[in-house]
Amino acid sequence: MNTDPIADYLTRIRNASAARKKVVEIPGSKVKRAMTEILFDQGYITNFKFEEDNKQGIIKIALKYNNSTKVPAITKLQRASRPGLRKYSSATEMPRVLNGLGIAIVSTSKGVLTGKQAQKENVGGEVLAYVY
Repeated sequence: MNTDPIADYLTRIRNASAARKKVVEIPGSKVKRAMTEILFDQGYITNFKFEEDNKQGIIKIALKYNNSTKVPAITKLQRASRPGLRKYSSATEMPRVLNGLGIAIVSTSKGVLTGKQAQKENVGGEVLAYVY
């Protein structure tokens, strides 16, 4: 049994990226789907695919690497809020990741958004992860 599915999601991507895997399969959920779409929109992954099965479904993520140096596009993937210590942020105090070069993934009342999108929508929420 997994007590923190978001940490498991981030760890699977981090480990597959370190092992230079092309595709990683992750058990699905609504939050994981939204996080995957954000990673794709921001250019951190090449592609993704949702496969439905009898239970929760599977997310297949094609990881992105630099063509010449084979360096992963995701250098750091860090869990911000965790079950033992939740981290919340208002719209005015949204964290800047790597001085604006990275993204913060935030769970808000309007869905899972990046930190910049949450500021534009003027909503705060739980800061799930930092990506750069």
